[in-house]
Amino acid sequence: MDAKTLLELKEMLLKEKGELEENLSRIAKPMDKKEGDYETSFDDIGTDREDNATEVGEYTDNLSVEVTLEKRLQEIIEALARMEDGTYGFCENCKKEIDIERLRANPAAKTCIKC
Repeated sequence: MDAKTLLELKEMLLKEKGELEENLSRIAKPMDKKEGDYETSFDDIGTDREDNATEVGEYTDNLSVEVTLEKRLQEIIEALARMEDGTYGFCENCKKEIDIERLRANPAAKTCIKC
């Protein structure tokens, strides 16, 4: 893969990473343990039954969104790490080069279309 294409894909990954982190910051707070690890948060509304039910509902809604966004963020972090170590663009299964159209569609792809 040429340097220009690699830079293009890296920019795509960094842009999506920023968007994911921004969206995650609305419903979760980052954990100190590792990059891309978040903890779902919710508003403390009050202590009566209805307030607690609202808090649980908000937490449940936020948790499912947080898990989805965090999973995608981890995929992007891993793709950026593969760029750094020189393994980016190669299928994890068959080790063949991943088609550039696939990488443009999903720059975090780990496998080729066949695998």
